[in-house]
Amino acid sequence: MFSMIINGELPGRFVWRDDRVVVFLTINPVTPGHVLVVPVAEVDHWEAVEHGLFDHLTDVARTLGQAVKRGFDAPRAGLMIAGLEVPHLHLHVFPAYKLEDFSFAAADPDPDPAELDKAAATIRATLREMGHGEFVPQD
Repeated sequence: MFSMIINGELPGRFVWRDDRVVVFLTINPVTPGHVLVVPVAEVDHWEAVEHGLFDHLTDVARTLGQAVKRGFDAPRAGLMIAGLEVPHLHLHVFPAYKLEDFSFAAADPDPDPAELDKAAATIRATLREMGHGEFVPQD
């Protein structure tokens, strides 16, 4: 499924794209601004990914963590690797305000599409302000 989003066969709200990694909003956010950092290559298990790609994934996740923390005025940025819901490695990065934000049970099953669009725009603008515009897709 993620490969279909990456290839444009299914819609996605992209906020980052380089030759190895894409980042798009999840459709079930635990907090507004929750994104998925996904390798373009199909890798199922995080512990099986080659070192260079994992290093790049975590570098991009760190940058996105800074952006969502700043863009959503959050005290922390959360990072989780779950790996059960989709057989394609992805890192969850989200603004975190309290410990309960780290629970997928708190995820919004039906977020307002306008709010997702607004969150994507906030992240893109923040990444541009941080100097990462070359990796930020057009709105």
